[in-house]
Formats: sequence, structure tokens, C-alpha cells
Amino acid sequence: MGITKTEIFTDKQNQIAQYAKVLGHPARVAILQYLYKLNACVCGDLVDEIGLAQPTISQHLKELKHLGLIKGNVEGTSVCYCIDADNWKKMKTVMSEFLDQDLNQKDCC
Repeated sequence: MGITKTEIFTDKQNQIAQYAKVLGHPARVAILQYLYKLNACVCGDLVDEIGLAQPTISQHLKELKHLGLIKGNVEGTSVCYCIDADNWKKMKTVMSEFLDQDLNQKDCC
């Protein structure tokens, strides 16, 4: 497997790529949408709601939590997840700046 050489890119470029990667799977998008729809912490409903196996859901939750888009609290024998509002706002700012860079550009072709 090749080296990604992320060190040759800016922190902002790496951050945008990480957001794009975590949002690049429809299961993660569905999890985020479900968490926003409920506007509350979810403990065990994700398997039924999303329709994937528990280990698969757990892996997607791990990726979302690693990037900081969700947070989890241990309640009894389960972990309850919700959107991390501060990190969500940071992602929106970074991605908006990236996606809006064309607003002041003239067509080149």
C-alpha cells in the first residue's frame, strides 16, 4: 500500500479531505441525519433504523466520533450518541469556505 503523503498538504486541505471521507459513505450520512432528526441522544435504535449489522454500525460510529462529528456517553451497558454541535459548526465553516471559493471567480472556459 502506498504512502498518502498527507504531510505535503496544508492542515486545511487534510481537514477537508477527512470531512469528505467521513461523509463519503451513505451509512454515515444516514446516521447523522437520524441523529439530527431525533435531536437527542440515541442508544440502541441505530441498527433498526439504518438496517445494518451492529458491528457495521459500530464501525461507522467510530469513524464519526473519531472526527468529532458525534459524541457518546456511556449509559449502563450502552453508549448513547448525539451530534457534537461545536464540531459540526466547525465542519460547516471549513466546508463552506471550500465550496464557496468559486463565488468570485469568472468562467475561464
